Amino acid sequence: MTAIELHDINKEFGSGLSRVKVLNNVNFKANKGELVLVLGPSGSGKSTFLTITGGLQTATSGDVTLDQNNISKISKRDMENFRLNKIGFVLQAYNLVPYLTVKEQFKLVDKVKKSHNLDNEQLMTLLKTLEIDDLINKYPSELSGGQNQRVAIARALYTDPEIILADEPTASLDTGRVDEVGELLQSLAKQQNKAVVVVTHDLRLENYADRIYEIMDGSMTERVN
Repeated sequence: MTAIELHDINKEFGSGLSRVKVLNNVNFKANKGELVLVLGPSGSGKSTFLTITGGLQTATSGDVTLDQNNISKISKRDMENFRLNKIGFVLQAYNLVPYLTVKEQFKLVDKVKKSHNLDNEQLMTLLKTLEIDDLINKYPSELSGGQNQRVAIARALYTDPEIILADEPTASLDTGRVDEVGELLQSLAKQQNKAVVVVTHDLRLENYADRIYEIMDGSMTERVN
């Protein structure tokens, strides 16, 4: 079942002589049960693609359909509820609250999304899988970049989203950790029937992908094996 579909997406910033086209007639599809990679170098339009896919910003033209909903035609409040309940974001900046411990990051999520999150046993299993279960009383400033990245991944998965959108989730990780995250994301797609989209320049994730798109200078093509 198609979970994500982008049709002829264009994105421009600025106007007149300063106008810059960041995405050029992008077409993309991800199904439930798939891990889909979008590969490209820095500045290729990957992050813009991801934020438009997740409804964090709007396209200049084109349509984004998530779980059969054309998100350009729903209200801002409905989009916010959709993101809260259906989408898990893993962003490069981690977005962890600096004055909250790892444990408290998840308690904060509970205050915003009050139901259908992982239970305590499921959360501890996830934290153990990511090898951060012994860090639950630490603050982000006490963690390494890789540890913060894994906490951010866990927080995104805590809401049990149907769609997972990840922006360079392995950028701060060594090869062993990359394999763990790749296996986890692949497992979520296959065993829990989630649509997982990862934008990255990390070729180490290729082995875990069902399909791969490549983006360069705002234009996207699907790799044919």
